[in-house]
Amino acid sequence: GDARVRGQTGVLSERRGSYPFIDFRLLNNTTLSGEIGTKKKVKRLLSFQRYFHASRLLRGVVPQASLYLLDEDYLGQARHMLSKVGMWDFDIFLFDRLTNGNSLVTLLCHLFNVHGLIHHFQLDMVTLHRFLVMVQEDYHSQNPYHNAVHAADVTQAMHCYLREPKLANFLTPSDIMLGLLAAAAHDVDHPGVNQPFLIKTKHHLASLYQNVSVLENHHWRSTIGMLRESRLLAHLPKEVTQDIEQQLGSLILATDINRQNEFLIRLKSHLDNQDLRLEDAQDRHFMLQIALKCADICNPCRLWDLSKQWSERVCEEFYRQGDLEQKFELEISPLCNQQKDTIPSIQIGFMTYIVEPLFERWAQFTGDTPLSENMLNHLRRNKAKWRSLLHKQHGSSRSNDHSGQVTGSQEQTLNEEATP
Repeated sequence: GDARVRGQTGVLSERRGSYPFIDFRLLNNTTLSGEIGTKKKVKRLLSFQRYFHASRLLRGVVPQASLYLLDEDYLGQARHMLSKVGMWDFDIFLFDRLTNGNSLVTLLCHLFNVHGLIHHFQLDMVTLHRFLVMVQEDYHSQNPYHNAVHAADVTQAMHCYLREPKLANFLTPSDIMLGLLAAAAHDVDHPGVNQPFLIKTKHHLASLYQNVSVLENHHWRSTIGMLRESRLLAHLPKEVTQDIEQQLGSLILATDINRQNEFLIRLKSHLDNQDLRLEDAQDRHFMLQIALKCADICNPCRLWDLSKQWSERVCEEFYRQGDLEQKFELEISPLCNQQKDTIPSIQIGFMTYIVEPLFERWAQFTGDTPLSENMLNHLRRNKAKWRSLLHKQHGSSRSNDHSGQVTGSQEQTLNEEATP
Protein backbone atom coordinates (compact mmCIF):
# COMPACT_ATOMS: atom_id res chain seq x y z
CA GLY A 1 0.00 0.00 0.00
CA ASP A 2 3.00 2.32 0.11
CA ALA A 3 3.27 2.89 -3.63
CA ARG A 4 0.13 4.18 -5.29
CA VAL A 5 -0.64 4.46 -8.96
CA ARG A 6 -2.05 7.83 -9.84
CA GLY A 7 -3.51 9.00 -13.11
CA GLN A 8 -3.94 7.21 -16.42
CA THR A 9 -0.24 7.02 -17.23
CA GLY A 10 0.61 5.24 -14.02
CA VAL A 11 2.57 7.90 -12.19
CA LEU A 12 4.02 6.37 -9.04
CA SER A 13 4.28 8.14 -5.72
CA GLU A 14 6.64 6.11 -3.56
CA ARG A 15 5.93 6.99 0.05
CA ARG A 16 8.54 7.36 2.72
CA GLY A 17 9.40 4.16 4.48
CA SER A 18 9.07 2.09 1.30
CA TYR A 19 12.78 1.96 0.51
CA PRO A 20 13.85 -1.67 0.12
CA PHE A 21 17.51 -1.58 1.14
CA ILE A 22 17.65 0.86 4.04
CA ASP A 23 14.87 2.37 6.10
CA PHE A 24 15.79 6.06 6.00
CA ARG A 25 13.94 6.63 9.26
CA LEU A 26 17.13 5.30 10.84
CA LEU A 27 18.42 8.78 10.15
CA ASN A 28 16.13 10.04 12.88
CA ASN A 29 16.13 6.92 15.08
CA THR A 30 12.36 6.77 14.69
CA THR A 31 10.75 3.52 15.78
CA LEU A 32 8.48 1.72 13.35
CA SER A 33 4.91 1.81 14.64
CA GLY A 34 1.39 2.53 13.54
CA GLU A 35 1.58 5.63 15.69
CA ILE A 36 3.31 7.58 12.92
CA GLY A 37 0.45 7.12 10.49
CA THR A 38 -2.11 7.97 13.16
CA LYS A 39 -0.34 11.21 14.09
CA LYS A 40 -0.18 12.21 10.43
CA LYS A 41 -3.93 11.61 10.00
CA VAL A 42 -4.70 13.65 13.11
CA LYS A 43 -2.40 16.45 11.94
CA ARG A 44 -4.12 16.59 8.55
CA LEU A 45 -7.56 16.50 10.19
CA LEU A 46 -6.66 19.38 12.49
CA SER A 47 -5.33 21.47 9.60
CA PHE A 48 -8.64 21.05 7.79
CA GLN A 49 -10.54 21.92 10.94
CA ARG A 50 -8.64 25.21 11.12
CA TYR A 51 -9.38 25.71 7.45
CA PHE A 52 -13.13 25.18 7.64
CA HIS A 53 -13.29 27.44 10.69
CA ALA A 54 -12.94 30.38 8.29
CA SER A 55 -16.62 30.84 7.50
CA ARG A 56 -15.91 33.53 4.91
CA LEU A 57 -14.35 30.89 2.69
CA LEU A 58 -17.40 28.66 3.03
CA ARG A 59 -19.45 31.57 1.65
CA GLY A 60 -17.04 31.76 -1.28
CA VAL A 61 -15.30 34.96 -0.15
CA VAL A 62 -11.53 34.84 -0.56
CA PRO A 63 -9.70 36.87 2.12
CA GLN A 64 -7.00 39.32 1.10
CA ALA A 65 -4.38 37.31 2.99
CA SER A 66 -4.99 33.58 3.35
CA LEU A 67 -4.11 33.24 7.03
CA TYR A 68 -6.90 30.86 8.03
CA LEU A 69 -4.30 28.26 9.04
CA LEU A 70 -3.02 30.30 11.94
CA ASP A 71 -3.85 30.22 15.63
CA GLU A 72 -5.25 33.54 16.84
CA ASP A 73 -2.20 34.37 18.98
CA TYR A 74 0.12 34.33 16.00
CA LEU A 75 -2.15 35.62 13.25
CA GLY A 76 -1.17 39.28 13.61
CA GLN A 77 2.58 38.59 13.54
CA ALA A 78 2.31 36.22 10.60
CA ARG A 79 0.16 38.68 8.64
CA HIS A 80 2.73 41.38 9.28
CA MET A 81 5.46 39.10 7.96
CA LEU A 82 3.45 38.25 4.84
CA SER A 83 3.06 41.97 4.12
CA LYS A 84 6.86 41.96 3.68
CA VAL A 85 7.12 38.65 1.83
CA GLY A 86 9.01 40.32 -1.03
CA MET A 87 11.83 41.48 1.24
CA TRP A 88 15.14 39.58 1.04
CA ASP A 89 15.59 39.55 4.85
CA PHE A 90 12.39 37.47 5.27
CA ASP A 91 12.98 35.02 8.14
CA ILE A 92 11.43 31.72 7.06
CA PHE A 93 12.34 30.02 10.35
CA LEU A 94 10.36 32.58 12.34
CA PHE A 95 7.49 32.40 9.85
CA ASP A 96 7.39 28.61 10.19
CA ARG A 97 7.10 28.93 13.97
CA LEU A 98 4.36 31.56 13.68
CA THR A 99 2.37 29.32 11.35
CA ASN A 100 2.78 26.26 13.57
CA GLY A 101 4.85 24.40 10.99
CA ASN A 102 2.58 25.37 8.09
CA SER A 103 4.93 27.83 6.39
CA LEU A 104 4.73 26.23 2.95
CA VAL A 105 0.93 25.99 2.80
CA THR A 106 0.37 29.47 4.23
CA LEU A 107 3.00 31.10 2.02
CA LEU A 108 1.70 29.50 -1.19
CA CYS A 109 -1.93 30.38 -0.46
CA HIS A 110 -0.87 33.98 0.10
CA LEU A 111 1.33 34.16 -3.02
CA PHE A 112 -1.38 32.61 -5.21
CA ASN A 113 -3.65 35.42 -4.00
CA VAL A 114 -1.01 38.13 -4.42
CA HIS A 115 -0.30 37.11 -8.00
CA GLY A 116 -4.00 36.76 -8.90
CA LEU A 117 -3.59 33.08 -9.81
CA ILE A 118 -6.70 31.86 -7.98
CA HIS A 119 -8.92 34.19 -9.99
CA HIS A 120 -7.06 33.76 -13.29
CA PHE A 121 -7.13 29.95 -13.25
CA GLN A 122 -10.48 29.75 -11.42
CA LEU A 123 -8.93 27.58 -8.72
CA ASP A 124 -11.05 26.17 -5.91
CA MET A 125 -9.64 27.28 -2.54
CA VAL A 126 -10.50 24.01 -0.77
CA THR A 127 -8.81 22.00 -3.52
CA LEU A 128 -5.77 24.29 -3.56
CA HIS A 129 -5.39 23.92 0.18
CA ARG A 130 -5.76 20.15 -0.02
CA PHE A 131 -3.04 19.96 -2.68
CA LEU A 132 -0.65 22.19 -0.72
CA VAL A 133 -1.18 20.15 2.46
CA MET A 134 -0.31 17.02 0.47
CA VAL A 135 2.88 18.65 -0.79
CA GLN A 136 3.88 19.96 2.63
CA GLU A 137 3.27 16.61 4.32
CA ASP A 138 5.21 14.71 1.68
CA TYR A 139 8.39 16.47 2.81
CA HIS A 140 10.26 14.63 5.56
CA SER A 141 10.26 16.77 8.69
CA GLN A 142 13.11 14.70 10.15
CA ASN A 143 15.48 15.91 7.40
CA PRO A 144 17.60 18.76 8.81
CA TYR A 145 17.72 20.49 5.41
CA HIS A 146 15.53 18.96 2.69
CA ASN A 147 12.22 19.60 4.41
CA ALA A 148 9.13 21.77 3.93
CA VAL A 149 10.84 24.83 5.46
CA HIS A 150 13.53 24.65 2.75
CA ALA A 151 10.74 24.42 0.15
CA ALA A 152 9.07 27.50 1.66
CA ASP A 153 12.40 29.36 1.69
CA VAL A 154 13.00 28.55 -1.99
CA THR A 155 9.44 29.63 -2.81
CA GLN A 156 9.90 32.98 -1.04
CA ALA A 157 13.16 33.54 -2.96
CA MET A 158 11.42 32.60 -6.21
CA HIS A 159 8.75 35.20 -5.47
CA CYS A 160 11.48 37.83 -5.08
CA TYR A 161 13.08 36.82 -8.40
CA LEU A 162 9.74 36.85 -10.24
CA ARG A 163 9.43 40.52 -9.24
CA GLU A 164 12.74 41.51 -10.83
CA PRO A 165 11.77 44.04 -13.57
CA LYS A 166 13.81 42.34 -16.31
CA LEU A 167 11.71 39.21 -15.81
CA ALA A 168 8.43 40.53 -14.36
CA ASN A 169 7.64 42.66 -17.42
CA PHE A 170 7.27 39.55 -19.57
CA LEU A 171 5.84 36.89 -17.26
CA THR A 172 2.40 35.39 -17.91
CA PRO A 173 0.15 33.99 -15.14
CA SER A 174 1.18 30.50 -16.33
CA ASP A 175 4.86 31.36 -15.91
CA ILE A 176 4.26 32.63 -12.37
CA MET A 177 2.18 29.64 -11.32
CA LEU A 178 4.77 27.23 -12.75
CA GLY A 179 7.59 29.05 -10.99
CA LEU A 180 5.87 28.97 -7.60
CA LEU A 181 4.66 25.37 -7.91
CA ALA A 182 8.09 24.15 -9.01
CA ALA A 183 9.75 25.98 -6.11
CA ALA A 184 7.29 24.53 -3.59
CA ALA A 185 7.56 20.94 -4.82
CA HIS A 186 11.13 20.78 -6.16
CA ASP A 187 12.39 18.51 -3.32
CA VAL A 188 9.18 16.75 -2.31
CA ASP A 189 9.67 13.33 -0.63
CA HIS A 190 13.45 13.85 -0.44
CA PRO A 191 14.92 10.91 1.53
CA GLY A 192 17.76 12.95 3.07
CA VAL A 193 20.48 11.19 1.09
CA ASN A 194 21.97 12.01 -2.32
CA GLN A 195 21.89 10.31 -5.72
CA PRO A 196 25.23 8.46 -5.40
CA PHE A 197 23.92 6.89 -2.18
CA LEU A 198 20.77 5.67 -3.95
CA ILE A 199 22.85 4.26 -6.81
CA LYS A 200 25.37 2.39 -4.68
CA THR A 201 22.64 0.90 -2.49
CA LYS A 202 20.77 -0.24 -5.62
CA HIS A 203 17.69 1.71 -4.61
CA HIS A 204 14.63 1.06 -6.78
CA LEU A 205 14.39 4.75 -7.75
CA ALA A 206 17.92 4.60 -9.19
CA SER A 207 16.86 1.64 -11.31
CA LEU A 208 13.59 3.30 -12.32
CA TYR A 209 15.33 6.45 -13.59
CA GLN A 210 18.46 4.66 -14.84
CA ASN A 211 20.77 6.61 -12.50
CA VAL A 212 19.97 9.94 -14.21
CA SER A 213 18.57 12.83 -12.14
CA VAL A 214 17.11 10.19 -9.84
CA LEU A 215 15.86 12.46 -7.06
CA GLU A 216 14.70 15.24 -9.38
CA ASN A 217 12.69 12.80 -11.48
CA HIS A 218 11.10 11.44 -8.32
CA HIS A 219 10.24 14.95 -7.05
CA TRP A 220 8.61 15.73 -10.41
CA ARG A 221 6.63 12.50 -10.70
CA SER A 222 5.46 12.76 -7.09
CA THR A 223 4.26 16.31 -7.78
CA ILE A 224 2.30 15.20 -10.84
CA GLY A 225 0.76 12.41 -8.78
CA MET A 226 -0.44 14.87 -6.15
CA LEU A 227 -1.72 17.32 -8.75
CA ARG A 228 -3.81 14.59 -10.32
CA GLU A 229 -4.99 13.15 -7.02
CA SER A 230 -6.06 16.57 -5.74
CA ARG A 231 -7.72 17.43 -9.09
CA LEU A 232 -6.50 21.02 -8.64
CA LEU A 233 -6.26 21.55 -12.41
CA ALA A 234 -8.94 19.05 -13.47
CA HIS A 235 -11.19 21.85 -14.77
CA LEU A 236 -8.58 22.99 -17.31
CA PRO A 237 -8.33 21.56 -20.85
CA LYS A 238 -6.30 18.35 -21.04
CA GLU A 239 -3.66 19.88 -23.32
CA VAL A 240 -3.13 22.71 -20.80
CA THR A 241 -2.63 20.35 -17.85
CA GLN A 242 -0.28 18.16 -19.91
CA ASP A 243 1.81 21.22 -20.80
CA ILE A 244 1.89 22.31 -17.14
CA GLU A 245 3.07 18.84 -16.07
CA GLN A 246 5.85 18.79 -18.66
CA GLN A 247 7.05 22.30 -17.84
CA LEU A 248 7.02 21.49 -14.13
CA GLY A 249 9.28 18.56 -14.93
CA SER A 250 11.64 20.73 -16.96
CA LEU A 251 11.92 23.22 -14.09
CA ILE A 252 12.42 20.66 -11.32
CA LEU A 253 14.95 18.66 -13.37
CA ALA A 254 16.97 21.86 -13.83
CA THR A 255 17.78 21.80 -10.09
CA ASP A 256 20.06 18.77 -10.58
CA ILE A 257 23.47 20.09 -9.49
CA ASN A 258 25.12 17.76 -12.01
CA ARG A 259 23.70 19.96 -14.77
CA GLN A 260 25.19 23.16 -13.35
CA ASN A 261 27.77 23.70 -16.10
CA GLU A 262 25.22 22.97 -18.81
CA PHE A 263 23.01 25.83 -17.64
CA LEU A 264 25.88 28.20 -16.86
CA ILE A 265 27.39 27.79 -20.33
CA ARG A 266 24.02 28.38 -21.97
CA LEU A 267 23.30 31.43 -19.81
CA LYS A 268 26.75 32.90 -20.49
CA SER A 269 26.23 32.44 -24.23
CA HIS A 270 22.85 34.22 -24.12
CA LEU A 271 24.24 37.11 -22.07
CA ASP A 272 27.37 37.50 -24.20
CA ASN A 273 25.37 37.43 -27.42
CA GLN A 274 22.55 39.52 -25.95
CA ASP A 275 20.07 37.27 -27.72
CA LEU A 276 17.59 36.56 -24.90
CA ARG A 277 14.11 37.36 -26.17
CA LEU A 278 11.77 37.15 -23.21
CA GLU A 279 8.77 37.64 -25.47
CA ASP A 280 9.63 34.08 -26.55
CA ALA A 281 8.11 31.43 -24.27
CA GLN A 282 11.18 29.22 -24.65
CA ASP A 283 13.56 31.94 -23.42
CA ARG A 284 11.21 32.82 -20.54
CA HIS A 285 11.14 29.18 -19.51
CA PHE A 286 14.94 29.02 -19.56
CA MET A 287 15.16 32.05 -17.27
CA LEU A 288 12.58 30.46 -14.96
CA GLN A 289 14.90 27.46 -14.78
CA ILE A 290 17.79 29.77 -13.89
CA ALA A 291 15.64 31.58 -11.31
CA LEU A 292 14.70 28.28 -9.66
CA LYS A 293 18.33 27.18 -9.63
CA CYS A 294 19.24 30.44 -7.91
CA ALA A 295 16.41 30.11 -5.40
CA ASP A 296 17.43 26.53 -4.61
CA ILE A 297 21.00 27.49 -3.61
CA CYS A 298 20.46 31.06 -2.39
CA ASN A 299 21.22 30.29 1.28
CA PRO A 300 24.78 31.73 1.10
CA CYS A 301 23.24 34.97 -0.23
CA ARG A 302 21.00 35.46 2.83
CA LEU A 303 21.74 37.41 6.01
CA TRP A 304 24.47 35.69 8.03
CA ASP A 305 22.16 34.52 10.84
CA LEU A 306 19.85 32.79 8.34
CA SER A 307 22.62 31.60 6.05
CA LYS A 308 24.56 30.03 8.94
CA GLN A 309 21.48 28.07 10.06
CA TRP A 310 21.02 26.64 6.58
CA SER A 311 24.73 25.77 6.32
CA GLU A 312 24.62 23.89 9.61
CA ARG A 313 21.46 22.08 8.56
CA VAL A 314 22.75 20.90 5.19
CA CYS A 315 26.02 19.72 6.71
CA GLU A 316 24.12 17.87 9.44
CA GLU A 317 22.23 16.05 6.68
CA PHE A 318 25.55 15.21 4.97
CA TYR A 319 26.95 13.87 8.24
CA ARG A 320 23.86 11.75 8.86
CA GLN A 321 24.37 10.16 5.45
CA GLY A 322 28.01 9.52 6.35
CA ASP A 323 26.98 7.90 9.64
CA LEU A 324 24.48 5.74 7.77
CA GLU A 325 27.14 4.69 5.25
CA GLN A 326 29.50 3.83 8.07
CA LYS A 327 26.77 1.83 9.83
CA PHE A 328 26.21 -0.28 6.73
CA GLU A 329 29.95 -0.54 5.96
CA LEU A 330 29.75 1.55 2.78
CA GLU A 331 32.39 4.00 1.61
CA ILE A 332 31.66 7.40 3.15
CA SER A 333 30.65 9.88 0.45
CA PRO A 334 32.58 13.13 -0.16
CA LEU A 335 31.60 15.95 2.23
CA CYS A 336 29.82 13.45 4.53
CA ASN A 337 32.64 12.63 6.94
CA GLN A 338 32.17 14.77 10.04
CA GLN A 339 35.73 14.03 11.18
CA LYS A 340 37.30 15.39 7.99
CA ASP A 341 34.77 17.67 6.29
CA THR A 342 34.18 20.80 8.39
CA ILE A 343 31.23 23.12 7.86
CA PRO A 344 33.44 26.15 6.95
CA SER A 345 35.45 24.23 4.36
CA ILE A 346 32.32 22.72 2.78
CA GLN A 347 30.63 26.13 2.61
CA ILE A 348 33.65 27.96 1.18
CA GLY A 349 33.94 25.38 -1.58
CA PHE A 350 30.21 25.48 -2.29
CA MET A 351 30.21 29.28 -2.52
CA THR A 352 33.32 29.43 -4.69
CA TYR A 353 32.53 26.77 -7.26
CA ILE A 354 28.73 26.59 -7.32
CA VAL A 355 27.07 29.73 -5.95
CA GLU A 356 29.28 32.64 -7.06
CA PRO A 357 29.40 31.73 -10.80
CA LEU A 358 25.61 31.39 -10.96
CA PHE A 359 24.73 34.56 -9.02
CA GLU A 360 27.26 36.69 -10.87
CA ARG A 361 25.52 35.70 -14.12
CA TRP A 362 22.09 36.30 -12.56
CA ALA A 363 23.20 39.82 -11.57
CA GLN A 364 24.39 40.36 -15.14
CA PHE A 365 20.95 39.30 -16.41
CA THR A 366 18.96 41.47 -14.00
CA GLY A 367 21.16 44.48 -14.62
CA ASP A 368 22.69 44.71 -11.14
CA THR A 369 19.41 45.50 -9.39
CA PRO A 370 19.38 46.32 -5.65
CA LEU A 371 18.38 42.72 -4.90
CA SER A 372 21.20 41.23 -6.98
CA GLU A 373 23.78 43.54 -5.44
CA ASN A 374 22.42 42.80 -1.96
CA MET A 375 22.71 39.04 -2.54
CA LEU A 376 26.29 39.29 -3.85
CA ASN A 377 27.27 41.49 -0.90
CA HIS A 378 25.85 38.94 1.56
CA LEU A 379 27.63 36.16 -0.34
CA ARG A 380 31.02 37.87 -0.06
CA ARG A 381 30.56 38.75 3.60
CA ASN A 382 29.39 35.24 4.48
CA LYS A 383 32.31 33.67 2.63
CA ALA A 384 34.72 35.92 4.55
CA LYS A 385 33.12 34.83 7.84
CA TRP A 386 33.48 31.15 6.98
CA ARG A 387 37.12 31.77 6.03
CA SER A 388 37.69 33.42 9.39
CA LEU A 389 36.06 30.50 11.21
CA LEU A 390 38.11 28.02 9.19
CA HIS A 391 41.30 29.89 10.04
CA LYS A 392 40.39 29.82 13.75
CA GLN A 393 39.65 26.08 13.55
CA HIS A 394 43.01 25.36 11.99
CA GLY A 395 44.77 27.71 14.36
CA SER A 396 43.32 25.90 17.37
CA SER A 397 44.22 22.49 15.92
CA ARG A 398 47.64 23.75 14.75
CA SER A 399 46.97 22.37 11.29
CA ASN A 400 48.85 23.76 8.31
CA ASP A 401 46.92 21.79 5.68
CA HIS A 402 44.58 24.56 4.52
CA SER A 403 45.69 28.00 5.70
CA GLY A 404 42.08 29.08 5.34
CA GLN A 405 41.66 27.46 1.92
CA VAL A 406 39.57 24.57 0.63
CA THR A 407 41.51 21.33 0.30
CA GLY A 408 42.38 20.00 -3.14
CA SER A 409 40.15 16.96 -2.66
CA GLN A 410 37.17 19.15 -1.71
CA GLU A 411 37.78 21.42 -4.68
CA GLN A 412 37.82 18.39 -6.96
CA THR A 413 34.63 17.04 -5.38
CA LEU A 414 32.76 20.32 -5.83
CA ASN A 415 33.96 20.67 -9.41
CA GLU A 416 32.81 17.12 -10.14
CA GLU A 417 29.41 17.84 -8.62
CA ALA A 418 29.02 20.81 -10.91
CA THR A 419 30.03 18.88 -14.02
CA PRO A 420 27.47 16.96 -16.08
